[in-house]
Amino acid sequence: MRLLTYNIHKGIGGRDRRYRLERILTVLDHEKPDIVCLQEVDRDVRRTKHDNQPELIAEHFRAVGKLFQFTHPVRQGGYGNLLLSRWPFLEQHQISLTLRGCKIRGAQWAVIATPLGDLRVVNWHLGLREQERHWQVRRLLEHHSFRGHDHLPTVIIGDTNDWRNTLAAGPFAIHGYHHVTAPPSRYRSFPAYWPMGSLDKAFLKGPLRVVQAHVSRRQPVVDASDHLPLILDLDMEPHVPHHSVTQ
Repeated sequence: MRLLTYNIHKGIGGRDRRYRLERILTVLDHEKPDIVCLQEVDRDVRRTKHDNQPELIAEHFRAVGKLFQFTHPVRQGGYGNLLLSRWPFLEQHQISLTLRGCKIRGAQWAVIATPLGDLRVVNWHLGLREQERHWQVRRLLEHHSFRGHDHLPTVIIGDTNDWRNTLAAGPFAIHGYHHVTAPPSRYRSFPAYWPMGSLDKAFLKGPLRVVQAHVSRRQPVVDASDHLPLILDLDMEPHVPHHSVTQ
């Protein structure tokens, strides 16, 4: 199965500053993911022509499972995180990761009924301060609703803003997660036109194996956003489906 995470910067190019959502859709068409984790997705904002990007992207992707997490208000609209899947969601959750005095942040996660069994996928966009990010990771991993599903194979993926690459050896290691987008020099994703930072990262736990992981640099991806998309091809040992609770 293929997962893609992508901070789409509202569909506004990092170099030309033009709004072209079709470039983002072309990237999805080229990469052909099964599960999509997007950040900075606009809804009803003037700068992006008041488009309902979550609906437009989900419709183009032909998503079976979809979940939008509204995090940042912008006048009458705003933006947030979007999780899409070609397979149905069995459960879906949204957790606030907002630390007092900091920008609003959140994580969304779903249990997805994949052909190989149930898979828990987390999509998030972490804060700009290192202390804030470590608090956000701990809040997610120690949250009661999240810990109740720790028996499931889990992928945590998204824009971490982890410039100094300290999260892997911190709270993730304590909770038994494996950082699969290392070394950082191989997974530089920001800024798209001259990648210097490995900000888009993935962490795994459970019977999952990375077949291939890479940052896409093919056109039109360099011009579509200020980030490059990260793609994971995963294999999972078949297991008995959880199927505990529906949405």
